[in-house]
Amino acid sequence: MALELSKEETLEKRKRLIGQSCRLFYSDDPVKIVRARGQYLYDENGKRYLDCISNVQHVGHCHPSITKAAAAQMDLLNTNSRFLHDNIVLYAERLAATLPERLCVFYFVNSGSEANDLALRLAQQYTQHEDVIVLDHAYHGHLKSLIDISPYKFRKLTGQKEWVHVAPLPDTYSGMYREDHPNPGQAYADTVKDLIEEVHRKGRKISAFFAESLPSVGGQIILPHGYSTKVAEYVRSAGGVFVADEVQTGFGRLGSHFWAFQQQGESFCPDIVTMGKPMGNGHPLACVATTEEIAGAFTANGVEYFNTFGGNPVSCAIGLAVLDVIEKEDLRGNATRVGAHLKDLLTKLQTRHRIIGDVRGAGLFAGIELVKDREKRTPATETAALLVKRLKEEDKICISTDGPWESVVKFKPPMCFSMEDADLVVQCIDRILTGTGSEEMQEVTLLIILSQLEFTCLK
Repeated sequence: MALELSKEETLEKRKRLIGQSCRLFYSDDPVKIVRARGQYLYDENGKRYLDCISNVQHVGHCHPSITKAAAAQMDLLNTNSRFLHDNIVLYAERLAATLPERLCVFYFVNSGSEANDLALRLAQQYTQHEDVIVLDHAYHGHLKSLIDISPYKFRKLTGQKEWVHVAPLPDTYSGMYREDHPNPGQAYADTVKDLIEEVHRKGRKISAFFAESLPSVGGQIILPHGYSTKVAEYVRSAGGVFVADEVQTGFGRLGSHFWAFQQQGESFCPDIVTMGKPMGNGHPLACVATTEEIAGAFTANGVEYFNTFGGNPVSCAIGLAVLDVIEKEDLRGNATRVGAHLKDLLTKLQTRHRIIGDVRGAGLFAGIELVKDREKRTPATETAALLVKRLKEEDKICISTDGPWESVVKFKPPMCFSMEDADLVVQCIDRILTGTGSEEMQEVTLLIILSQLEFTCLK
């Protein structure tokens, strides 16, 4: 048994031993979590918190079917994928059944960052081009190669590389083409077409368009219909491939579809799909799915691809168990029902509070954008931060913000999130926002924000 420490001792040791760039939620008063089950977290004093943050624990924290599968396989065998074993092929077969037929070759890795790095290599090897188009405010992982294609990160560091090109985020609320545009999908896709032409004028060539199927760090964005289909057409005409990053949104979170890219229509199919966070329900497991042609080009370079832990028997046993739970507990159906209920409640709340400028989402991927002025759509960043803080302190609800101005309160809970959970969260948001309407509360809000500028969100 590990030595049990007081919260103060744990915090002191963490500050002393762990790199300070590894930040905590609620950094002014962190929550020490010692156990969890389903959609609930418990601190060292036994207090229960409702978890609206953990899209990694996809089917619920510490699900007994997942821990049972992990322990059973760990007790039998765990080795690398160079040894022949059933689990990796059975798991690949199950994943293939959820994807379009042409996405039939799989590479197993350990994290979304590894998956996206490999996808970048696959695209550049197949096309023999270097340049990549990404969406503004995108985040694709923490490896150097991915920092280079993540505007959310590289703008704070060394800046934009010559081979990286940034297209506008297709945000129909705050972006350049909004909800009143007759065809925002086509309009935003045409910005990518213009960018490709600009790249060609520089004598460069596109290897890939790289985007989350629903941008999360960008602010829980729902891409306008037709956007991905037209972008794929333009990118492929330029000799590139379309990479769909499903690390945040895959495995049924939308309810209506198993993969978020499927929201763009049955005819749309990416050339490469990456997946990660929810795959192992907290166990490090990720994957790249692609076509035979792209995989063949990667094989033809003559260099073996080997990943020490990727696709090991324990990881694949856990992955199979996650798929079983999604099916047996109808978690896609739950995401559809609870997500629709949550969105309906938030939309009604919008009529009571002018600070809620937009309500958006699909299934259990949702967000509300807070604004100071509905006409100007000025981000209400400070109020969003205060809302998150008070939900944690007063109601034991863990939630976070995202978006370019951290003004979008986002919902990405475990898939077992219930109707009652949705009711509770919205009731608490209503109470807090009702309080922030007064002048006195606004002054208090400003004082709190000025004194505690360290609020940080998990990406």
